[in-house]
Amino acid sequence: MSVEFNHTIVLSRDREKSARFLAEILGLEVGAPTGVFLPVTTANGVTLDFLTIDADIPMQHYAFLVSEDEFDQALARLVKARIPIQADPHGNHPRRINRNDGGRGVYFLDPAGHGLEILTRPYGTDPASELNGVTEDVPGAV
Repeated sequence: MSVEFNHTIVLSRDREKSARFLAEILGLEVGAPTGVFLPVTTANGVTLDFLTIDADIPMQHYAFLVSEDEFDQALARLVKARIPIQADPHGNHPRRINRNDGGRGVYFLDPAGHGLEILTRPYGTDPASELNGVTEDVPGAV
C-alpha cells in the first residue's frame, strides 16, 4: 500500500476569509462547505479543510509546489494585493524571492497568521545549484 497525504485541518478566525485568500493566491477553487469545514483542494488531491475557531491559533507552515507559470501568477497576485513577501521563513530578505535548488520560492502570511510558501522545486533537488542562497528583488513588493 502506498501512503498519500489526504487532508488537514487549517485553523482560522474566519474560515471564509482564509480559504478564499489561499484559493485566490494559488488560483484554486473553494469547495462547498462540509459541516464546519470549508475545503480547498490542490491538484494532487490534498484538501485543506478550513475551520473557524475562537481561540489563539498557533502558527503552522504550509508549502505548495507550483509550476514556474503558476509561481509567476501567484507572485503577481501577492504583489497586486500588497501582501508582504520574503525570500526566507525568518524575514531576513523582505520583498525578495529565493532561487534555491535552481527554482524560485517565496514566503508570506495568510489572514490567520500561518506561514505559507510557494516553491517551484522541492528542497534538495539540486544541492549543487549556484543559485542556492541567492535572492532576487521583486519590483513593487511590500
